[in-house]
Amino acid sequence: MDGKYTFQRFSKDLDDGYKILFNYVRNRYVIYKVRDNCYMQELVEQMSRNPAQEKSMITLKAIKQMFPFMEEVEYKQENS
Repeated sequence: MDGKYTFQRFSKDLDDGYKILFNYVRNRYVIYKVRDNCYMQELVEQMSRNPAQEKSMITLKAIKQMFPFMEEVEYKQENS
């Protein structure tokens, strides 16, 4: 991922109500904030043959661990 894009910015954008799409381990996901330290991760497109959960609740700590491996990050407004 581009060195100019930091986890702090990513986290702030989630706090500001953005849904963020990204590729992780060859699958496409969307993530958004539900409440404090509670985020929803949804599978948008499965590109690998390995099974993946369609929806899961995750913490900011889990997101921080995935962040360096995210690819093709894309934003969309919460209400769109």
